Amino acid sequence: MPLEYPTEERIGGAGIRAADPGRDPSSPLPTATSPGALDSIPRRLARSHALLALALAWLLAGPALAAPWDPAAADYTGRQGRTLYVSPLGDNSDGSSWTKAFRTLQAALSAVPDNQGGHQIIVRPGTYCEANLAPAFRGASGAYNALIGDFDGRLGSGAKGWVLADSGDPQKGFKSWDWWSSFAASDRNWPGGNNRTTFSSLVCDRWIFRNLYVAGGDAGLFWDLTDQSGAGFTVVVEDCVGTGRAFGGGVCYPTVRAGEPSVFRRCYFLALDWVGDTAAVLVGGWEKAMPSQPHTVFEDCTLVHPDNAVALSYASYCARARFVRCRMIALNFTQPEMGGKSTGILCTENHRPEGRLHLDLEDCQLAGYSVFTPGKDAQAVTCTTKGRVRAYVQFKQPDTAGFERVGQWPAELFSQMAPPRTPADLKAGSQ
Repeated sequence: MPLEYPTEERIGGAGIRAADPGRDPSSPLPTATSPGALDSIPRRLARSHALLALALAWLLAGPALAAPWDPAAADYTGRQGRTLYVSPLGDNSDGSSWTKAFRTLQAALSAVPDNQGGHQIIVRPGTYCEANLAPAFRGASGAYNALIGDFDGRLGSGAKGWVLADSGDPQKGFKSWDWWSSFAASDRNWPGGNNRTTFSSLVCDRWIFRNLYVAGGDAGLFWDLTDQSGAGFTVVVEDCVGTGRAFGGGVCYPTVRAGEPSVFRRCYFLALDWVGDTAAVLVGGWEKAMPSQPHTVFEDCTLVHPDNAVALSYASYCARARFVRCRMIALNFTQPEMGGKSTGILCTENHRPEGRLHLDLEDCQLAGYSVFTPGKDAQAVTCTTKGRVRAYVQFKQPDTAGFERVGQWPAELFSQMAPPRTPADLKAGSQ
């Protein structure tokens, strides 16, 4: 079903509004005497009932009706590609079965044979000490590729638990180093870090990632288009945990594909540093004017960070993101009288002059020092709210239009700060 993207309408300096379900605000409301108004009512009711039935079928069917472009879905209509397997118990030959499985994620990603899509990589739960993952080919329109952790053993691995991709040093620990992440991206013009070459995450376009836990490096479930910025780009990430020094997740510098945003569903994001351009989720767009549809959509996700939950990348132009039933926890409740500073739960600190962030929030919970970055940087953000959008902030912060202020400690919200122990815990906690 197509998503409805409410238009922006400024209220005060922060641009907050409650979402309008799609009517052009400049057009007059229909009346009983409008031409065709009464005749159109049965058609509208029938369309509403059909959409409701489709929505219920979608919810009840779950992954079985994921999308016709998903090669793991029962209703997949795209091209049938190869299925490859990864397991430390395989013989590391051609990946065509569990017996012949590759022993590393990258070996399977490199074995994807073409750019026609429909390929699947099925992975046995366990720890894989790998960083800077990159497939040989992108997926295709109508035929995405998929990398799936066999979290419950039903796909033949016989094991249960996380597929953990650890980007750290196996002997020395966490590898805080620019451009050293779960998925490959790098810039040779960067002053330090893993900067020997320039590499774009565009190779992950139209890939699906499920049941993965990534950790140990600079960024988790995060894709940076670097020298291919401005291209169309889509990933679908479901039931995953993304952690990193700078970013737990996000996508930077695509242009919007109408009706085909990147989607993060039932995921947990944690970033561990507050210095510089960091966030639980970092977003960036390449348009010079705000697009009418989002670059990214987040559904039923948890975002945790020392200082903010969502941030606009320093180098971004206009970026738009939608959050539905998400939990955003920023741990900084500083005391400004002692020199403390915060970038806010929704951060636009140090944005470029053309940088703008638009957020569509629906039924979300937020906690942190302030909703927006204090001071003039807040002028770079606009926002819509729909349903109950609640915010627990420092007591001296003003009320924010469109947000329901929470006065008492949100114990249930903060109980979800820790990464889920198992994939089953993640799925249960997102219900």
